[in-house]
Amino acid sequence: MIFKTNFFFIIFLFFTSLNFYSQKNDTLISTTVQRELKVGFAGSEPFVIKHGESWNGISVEIWDLLVKENNIDYTIIPYVNVSQAINDLQKGTLDILVGPVSITSERAELINFSQPYFQSSLSILSRVDAPTIFDRVAPLFTIELLYALFIFLFILGCVGTLLWLAEREASPEQFPHEPVRGIANGMWCAIVTMSTTGYGDIAPVTLMGRIVAGSWMIVSILFATTMVAGIASSLTLSGMGETVVSSADQFQNKRIAVLKDSPSVEFVSDYNGKVVLIEKLEEGYKLLKDNEVEAVVFDRPQIKYFLEKNPDEYVRISESEYLRQGYGFAFPLNSKFTSKLNIDLLKFKEEGLLRDIVNDWLGVDKVK
Repeated sequence: MIFKTNFFFIIFLFFTSLNFYSQKNDTLISTTVQRELKVGFAGSEPFVIKHGESWNGISVEIWDLLVKENNIDYTIIPYVNVSQAINDLQKGTLDILVGPVSITSERAELINFSQPYFQSSLSILSRVDAPTIFDRVAPLFTIELLYALFIFLFILGCVGTLLWLAEREASPEQFPHEPVRGIANGMWCAIVTMSTTGYGDIAPVTLMGRIVAGSWMIVSILFATTMVAGIASSLTLSGMGETVVSSADQFQNKRIAVLKDSPSVEFVSDYNGKVVLIEKLEEGYKLLKDNEVEAVVFDRPQIKYFLEKNPDEYVRISESEYLRQGYGFAFPLNSKFTSKLNIDLLKFKEEGLLRDIVNDWLGVDKVK
């Protein structure tokens, strides 16, 4: 009898332990969170937006999914910028940071990150300025045009030499035997022939000379029309409004506004730009309009969202994108929440919930 009792007791303990183990992961958040979490909200539109006492945005909506999934009680602590919130995470006075926090190796040494819920990149916001007189004539002084002129003079010298060689015996009065005068007259004949001026003061009289002149007519027509079309196109484009800065290669010695303590600071410095620190995009936009900076380097989705709300034909976002990076939620290094919330984010991604939230704010064609 005692043996049977002990046997059933052991079986009971065995199944109880299995049940406890199976529920361990599911109750991680509820058993760990014995108090209200201090959750920082930081970042710019469209990721974190405050309307009175309420909050919304891409980051906030994704955080709400995590809250509902884990029954989390929390208090919102608003921050002016991400860097201040990261400092509090390091001190342990903040439990979680919600917002468009760029996941970088430098930050990963100081804090923990969740799975990236959005892939972003840097872009350039620049003015569209009316061209100056120098801008209009600048295409006439490019190195490419100088190369073209050098090649043209070389070809003209070759044609003049061929005409002189063909005509010097039959027409010494037009093409003197002296090489300098003879070749110079040959070049003059080539110029007159190319331009179809036809002064008639110098003209080939031999068959070989006329073959050279005829061949030059055909070649020069093609050469001249291509060259003139290229110059005309360059002058037309120079007369149109252009952005001050359209790529990172133009940062040299230019004042570029960048978000304080963001990866864009080092990025602009690497291209020898003059860094002007700002706290938010609106501040950089004002500096740009006041001609205090030549461009603003900021996260691409924020720039696009800002321009949709504030249309301005005198500013433009670059087509080029730089430093692709993920956005994630941030935790202290010793946080016990990271693992469970990461699993939930992966589940939301697999179910398409993250995609739906991003599409609602930025549109399908804007998702990277």
